[in-house]
Amino acid sequence: MKNTLLEITAVDKSFQRPDGRALKVLDTINLSLHEGEIVSLLGKSGAGKSTLLRIIAGLLRPTSGKVSFASSASASHVAMVFQNFALFPWLTVLENVELGLEALGVPEKEMRKRALDAIDLIGLDGYESAYPRELSGGMKQRVGFARALVVNPEILLMDEPFSALDVLTSETLKTDFIDLWIERKMPLKSVLLVTHNIEEAVLMSDRILIFAANPGRIAEEINVDIPHPRDRQSPAFRDMVERIYTLMTTGIAKPQTLGLRLPGGEIGIDEKLPRVSPNQIAGLVEALAAAPYNGRADLPALDQALQLGTDEIFQVVESLRILKFADVAQGDVMLTTAALQFADADTQKRKEIFAEHLMNNIPLAAYICRVLQDRPGKRAPRTRFITRLEDHMAEEDADEVLNAITSWARYAELFAYHDNSEEYSLDNPTG
Repeated sequence: MKNTLLEITAVDKSFQRPDGRALKVLDTINLSLHEGEIVSLLGKSGAGKSTLLRIIAGLLRPTSGKVSFASSASASHVAMVFQNFALFPWLTVLENVELGLEALGVPEKEMRKRALDAIDLIGLDGYESAYPRELSGGMKQRVGFARALVVNPEILLMDEPFSALDVLTSETLKTDFIDLWIERKMPLKSVLLVTHNIEEAVLMSDRILIFAANPGRIAEEINVDIPHPRDRQSPAFRDMVERIYTLMTTGIAKPQTLGLRLPGGEIGIDEKLPRVSPNQIAGLVEALAAAPYNGRADLPALDQALQLGTDEIFQVVESLRILKFADVAQGDVMLTTAALQFADADTQKRKEIFAEHLMNNIPLAAYICRVLQDRPGKRAPRTRFITRLEDHMAEEDADEVLNAITSWARYAELFAYHDNSEEYSLDNPTG
């Protein structure tokens, strides 16, 4: 049995809403991190993964539960790499890397040597005197890695460190990191990676913990027994990716998982809606209706072909599902007859089909139309609907849901929203 470096026991985390109520973002998280492994926390944005990382790093306190480090490790032996680089623009590469050592009181001569060694390790030798503005995104993130590694951490926390990079740069950085890990050239004993990219999790991890949302919780644990170096096209790799997509789209026995409900699951007025525009919905319908898919696609293959990102593809597919434009089962998405008709229709007919499905399948759209129909002048303030939604969700979630339904309804020409007056109406949007 490998040494346990970190033990998380029954950790909950809640934040206080403006109205004083608690918003629970993490629910009874239990996990162990062992020496010699990379563990991925996989799930959609907003599932609480980054919150958990910040609790482990000591940047947040859990509402309840315990974070324990082994005798050989402690919070001071943890370093973190962020998504947004987080470099100081007025400092050079060398100075940015030295910063953590300076805070630890490391003598100047040792600090300089360790910083130069870390810069050389991550492949930025020669850029020591460069400023962040002179670097590409990939180079900036390499500085972030060097700054984390220079303090000789036992545990490295990585919060979507590759998501802000272009595909080629991201792949190069992942490959370099895995090579350094396998060759034991870094001081690390374990890595905890937050991601919403399934292939990234399979490529890098020894274990994958799939997070469900609302509140965040571990829904499934998967061991990845594929030897390194891992070939994305190998049957074992593709089978693992397919398995995870299937688990996600069937809800892992819980319909809330990753926002994808079980087939036949209904949504209500107060349910969250995917953050997806009508153009994204129409674009995916068109892509699925055309060759080579002809109305049906394997989600892993579709994700790989469209390069949308796993989180985005799930959001758009969920939109198709709740609009009854697609069925989702066993990792496959299949367009309905209505969606195929939508793909072949002209602009006006598309709006009519979309409006029909919006009214029939999204209760909030029908509710807003009914309220407007009953109001004098066929108008109602935005606060009328925000207040209704805030009875059941956080303020920011209510605002997001109302913005989503507004975008969909404008496309369908169901009702208008006037931003200056913050008012909904049944008037023509140009009226």
